[in-house]
Amino acid sequence: MSIKTQPLELTINNQHYGPLDVPEGLMMIDFLHEYVALTGSRLGCGQGICHACVAIVDHESGTSEEVRTCITGAHFFNGKKVRTVEGHAKTDDKGEVTLSPVQQAFLEHYSFQCGYCTPGFVNAATLLLERLEKNPIALNELEGAIEAALENHICRCTGYVRYYEAVRDVVMKTPGLIREHA
Repeated sequence: MSIKTQPLELTINNQHYGPLDVPEGLMMIDFLHEYVALTGSRLGCGQGICHACVAIVDHESGTSEEVRTCITGAHFFNGKKVRTVEGHAKTDDKGEVTLSPVQQAFLEHYSFQCGYCTPGFVNAATLLLERLEKNPIALNELEGAIEAALENHICRCTGYVRYYEAVRDVVMKTPGLIREHA
């Protein structure tokens, strides 16, 4: 008996992949880990509840969204632009790595303990910053915006306060994300 495959072609972290023959029922988390060696996204619950596995899908409309890779088949991503946690830091010509503002803030705030949930939190916070760049909010709306961005992410070590504080800190330090007048 042979496994049915379909071609898959997509862009991940600005790198083109495919077309690759991929089993029809393969989940995206398995494709990321086994086919393209991107293991930063974590398989937490395997049921789409904890959001440790999320990747970002960038749409042609200019919008982006988190997609749970443990419950979404790899072929859903065919033709799409995807970002994983590995795509946020930048490496220069000398091999020096510069973390994204979110990643740096998480380190500075000791936001994580075991780090299992961190990739999902990084992606969620990154999307929040990108939304605020396009549509700044009033300072009195910031707490609710952070809560809404992070609320679906589960941390087993209860690091929520530190994640929240790190995101608040990076928003407050980034010019243009908060409107001066409500």
